[in-house]
Amino acid sequence: MGLIRIRTEIPGPKSRALMRRRDAAVPRGLAHSVPVFAASADGVCVTDVDGNVYLDFAGGIGVMNVGHGAPSVIAALREQAERFAHVGFAVLPYESYISLAERLAALSPGAFPKKTLFVNSGAEAIENAIKIARHATGRPGVLCFEDGFHGRTLLALSVTSKVAPYKLGFGPFVSDVLRVPYAYCYRCAYRAEYPSCEFTCVDQIEDQFKRHADPRTIAAVVVEPVLGEGGFVVPPRGYLSRLAALCRRHGIILIVDEVQTGFGRTGRLFACEHDDVEPDLLVTAKSLAAGMPLAAVIGRAELMDGPVEGGLGGTYGGNPLACAAAHAVLDLFESGELLRRSEAIGSRIEAHARLWARDCPLVGDIRRRGAMVGVELVTNHDTRAPAKHETEAIVRLACERGVILIAAGTYGNVVRFLTPLTISDDELDEGLKVLSACFVAATSQLAAR
Repeated sequence: MGLIRIRTEIPGPKSRALMRRRDAAVPRGLAHSVPVFAASADGVCVTDVDGNVYLDFAGGIGVMNVGHGAPSVIAALREQAERFAHVGFAVLPYESYISLAERLAALSPGAFPKKTLFVNSGAEAIENAIKIARHATGRPGVLCFEDGFHGRTLLALSVTSKVAPYKLGFGPFVSDVLRVPYAYCYRCAYRAEYPSCEFTCVDQIEDQFKRHADPRTIAAVVVEPVLGEGGFVVPPRGYLSRLAALCRRHGIILIVDEVQTGFGRTGRLFACEHDDVEPDLLVTAKSLAAGMPLAAVIGRAELMDGPVEGGLGGTYGGNPLACAAAHAVLDLFESGELLRRSEAIGSRIEAHARLWARDCPLVGDIRRRGAMVGVELVTNHDTRAPAKHETEAIVRLACERGVILIAAGTYGNVVRFLTPLTISDDELDEGLKVLSACFVAATSQLAAR
């Protein structure tokens, strides 16, 4: 017997009532992927306020890699809350911040001295990483990538690529930002083919330095090792190491944004490990603390020590409850089983996606690294016209049939998978069976157009 239980129309009456209250009390700009309200969650299952049970293939946008309500995480939170919930590390330090900083420095790539700063969100971590890079180099510029996403604060939004909805009406943005194409092979900006291209997308950056920005003005390159919101774009092996070499050549600090890729999503603790890249600064958040607000900048000690005392910080960064949760998460990853499970999950999803591609003309490209799987949908394989409406239809149908799913991509046409890494084969297969039917229904809609 499956876990999905749909008892009402979707959304149900209680969710509809809450949505009316939400519309009256919450700004319109805060959007929702699905129209139902959560009541409880356990493992990979979420129950809404109407009693409908769903399989969660979104994971709070990649936050719940260890699953909802992991017992060891709950126990760690309870134990810490009974001692103290907050004192402010900048006022009254505590050991768990230090031990977590030590632990992350040891686990992150790079055989050199490292230090760790804790903040609240991925965007805040990106802001601080760029501040640290600017301070270390005395340079103002930042190089970033088309289709990249780094957050919604002003500096993070300045290095984010997608205009609507993220940047629409919020300018002007920070100057001294140079943006170049990512290694998006399915939509290569240079109409090249890998591997014969030999990473034209990296080599062209040198041309940008000749035409648009002196590399001596660039403090940092900010890059996602796999694009997240930009469509789960997986670059070819060697791309990141080629980019790291370019940074070294010009004295530019390499900031790797592992906010969505980190903590096992790609089969390694950090995705840059697939290319044996050792970032100068590594940014992580999301699944670091299993739903608690915690993000980190982990970097070379000499860079992290650059700003003066008081130059870095924040009221809630490294909150003791979040640190306790993060320690429990790292304990769960220690055996390596979750990393092995990530690869098995991704392989299983990819196998189903290949079957969809055989029978569904919408499937244009399938991309995977570990359990990070993106299926890009197009209405025409020759023009690669994005199938945005069909993607939205699949997400809607999936919710109605008991699977919480979200899309991604600059064109909103990529189905992405962010299941907890604790999902069983039976749970995964149940959700994929639902999605198979959703792809068939979307294909029928395309044929009827």
